[in-house]
Amino acid sequence: MTTKHLLLTSKIIGCLFITIAFFSCKKEKTTPQTTAVTLGLYEYASGINKRIFLPITQVGTKAVTYYTVFDTGSSGMTLDATDILPASMITSSGIQVTGDSVVVNGITVTSTKGTISFGDQLSSTKEYGNLAYANITIGDAQGNLALKRVPFFLYYKILDETGAKLPAHASDVFGVGPGTSYVTSEIQSPLRYFNTGTNLTSGFKLATLNKSLFSTSGTYVSNLLTIGLSSSDLSSAGFIMHPLTYSSSGGYSPNIPATIAYNGNTISGQILFDTGTPSTTVIEDRLATTSVGSLPSNSTVTITTNKGFVYTYTTSSTGNLTEVQNPNNTGDYRTIFSLDFFISNEYLTDYSNHQIGLKNN
Repeated sequence: MTTKHLLLTSKIIGCLFITIAFFSCKKEKTTPQTTAVTLGLYEYASGINKRIFLPITQVGTKAVTYYTVFDTGSSGMTLDATDILPASMITSSGIQVTGDSVVVNGITVTSTKGTISFGDQLSSTKEYGNLAYANITIGDAQGNLALKRVPFFLYYKILDETGAKLPAHASDVFGVGPGTSYVTSEIQSPLRYFNTGTNLTSGFKLATLNKSLFSTSGTYVSNLLTIGLSSSDLSSAGFIMHPLTYSSSGGYSPNIPATIAYNGNTISGQILFDTGTPSTTVIEDRLATTSVGSLPSNSTVTITTNKGFVYTYTTSSTGNLTEVQNPNNTGDYRTIFSLDFFISNEYLTDYSNHQIGLKNN
């Protein structure tokens, strides 16, 4: 596997409406699945930074090969319009759409525009684009799944915190969070468009990642992602379930209340378990000084959620990197656990019942 760019920030902190017109589409009928679908993911590393990628191989009627960041920390898929739409439709001022919408290559591109921000006040990127709909195929020749009429964010420009433009497809994200995009509630996890019927529950499981298989070329690891949940997944598989809180902005939040203990300090917080954060866990401590920074190697961190899930780890120079920040500096109150968490723990999101399951491996 190859990827054109490694995006290092991924915490979604908000989106700005540029238009308020919404476009409704008729959904295609799909046949319910009787069994869950299991796919592999690619484990990629560049230095201390790690990613898990899910390939996209079909958008509308167009065959593509894009590796999207599998991201539990955001909701909805974002794709660069480059090489998906005709170049004549993409200008420096945006994607050109006449009327409410236009259909190109089997993709419905609407006139609803917006901006998505990933990151915090210290480091962020912004994508500019439009709401779109298309049939998509996730996975590749080693295992794939077709999803019908998926709403997603089709962006034409991405800028980093300095205002520099990043390369095309630098931030293709496959957000599987339980909520909805701040651009429009139409955009949510594409995995919701897997028709579970009455035999399964809408949601997914992520198996523990294999630390030894992360590589600079990207290693395909089978059976990491299970789409569609069985009754045993939800009742007898050992997951500790955490009911989620609903907000009128963004829908069901993936943030889980917990206590966080580090270096003799114990604080309360909201934790986001985020596969989209590639290397460093950020503990947000309102009492921290302005000179906060990285915890030294061999520091011990323990979290205990409000439902009794406990996880303890020790920092090192090459893994479980952790820093402490004051939310007044970052503009983000959430403690965000990086991809390293998923090497030691299993993770489940139940869309139907609005809960997240955590399980020590």
